[in-house]
Amino acid sequence: MKVGIDKMGFYTPQYFLDMTDLANARGDDPDKYHIGIGQSQMAVVPITQDVVTMAANAAAQILTDEDRSTIDLILFATESGIDNSKAAAIYLQHLLGLTEHTRAIEVKEACYSATAALQLGKDYLLVHPKRRVLVLAADIARYGLKTSGEITQGAGAVAMVMSENPTILALSNESTYLTRDVMDFWRPVYATEARVDGHYSANIYIDFFQDIWHRFTQTYHHQLSDYQALLFHLPFSKMGLKALRTVLPETDSDNAEQLTSNFEQARVWNRRVGNLYTGSLYLSLLSLLANGDLTGGASLGLFSYGSGAEGEFFTGTLQPNYRTGFNQVEIEQLLDMRHQVDVPTYEQMFLTQLPTDGSTQLNNISEDPSRFVLAGVKEEQRQYREQN
Repeated sequence: MKVGIDKMGFYTPQYFLDMTDLANARGDDPDKYHIGIGQSQMAVVPITQDVVTMAANAAAQILTDEDRSTIDLILFATESGIDNSKAAAIYLQHLLGLTEHTRAIEVKEACYSATAALQLGKDYLLVHPKRRVLVLAADIARYGLKTSGEITQGAGAVAMVMSENPTILALSNESTYLTRDVMDFWRPVYATEARVDGHYSANIYIDFFQDIWHRFTQTYHHQLSDYQALLFHLPFSKMGLKALRTVLPETDSDNAEQLTSNFEQARVWNRRVGNLYTGSLYLSLLSLLANGDLTGGASLGLFSYGSGAEGEFFTGTLQPNYRTGFNQVEIEQLLDMRHQVDVPTYEQMFLTQLPTDGSTQLNNISEDPSRFVLAGVKEEQRQYREQN
């Protein structure tokens, strides 16, 4: 029996900052941002959006009545949680009008947690093949203004419906994984911005990839030429290229050229959004599906990494009608119709946050065209709204 990703949706807020403008404001060479880290634009989040609304907007792209009647497991992966107790998945279940007869869980381990959710969903479907699983990966990457991590911020959400006989990607049962207690990145419960040792984290990322990849080839007797594309978690898009280059000597020139070309297509959309944390790998998958040179039946390898640290390499088989599992036109329109903001506006929006003292705040939602919005906080409860 085949199980895996049947449909995928994506959402990012309606504002972005051009990285050239940020470079000029910070006194840096724009090439450091465009080439050195591989980013062109960065999503900017208004006060009317959070991980719940972004995930709901992404999921609304793809859910049908049949999905709503058969989804009975919701797995919400995020490291930007809005409550220390109540799962974001429950807010989402209510917003989307999904059945109450479901399990709704929040999953956390930095940027890796969406992969954990995907693997949990796969195992669930193998036992319950007639059901469907909704996986959400939504985050807001925040490091602070004028910090070393500022250029690797971003925001957005990827929604995935999992099923038997999936339309997009059938997941294999082959994977290798690694967990180590590493302080390369973390966010204390009292902080709204992450703490990160950028160079150390990049080195750990490469170490994890090489360890897990070689363990995978030794365990399952695969080689690089078995794959049309390798996909990577992209905290910034150059990071995945660095990892890919470490293994290209293991294959012939034709395969190396194919893998490099497909990697470039797999980071097209990430370059325009920035870091999605849990969603970065899966936005890269979407970008590859939309822009890459792929054929049905192709094997894809995926490297998932979450600081702290945990990583996994797993594979899937591309299905013949994979292009029908997502709406490329809608996603490209979403990206193209965003409004560019200048640096002062971005800084003001970054500093505008909901109150943390229990006070009431009502947001102006009239300028947010999204279907699902955050209308404010009242009596210490977030006020979510669905707009026509």
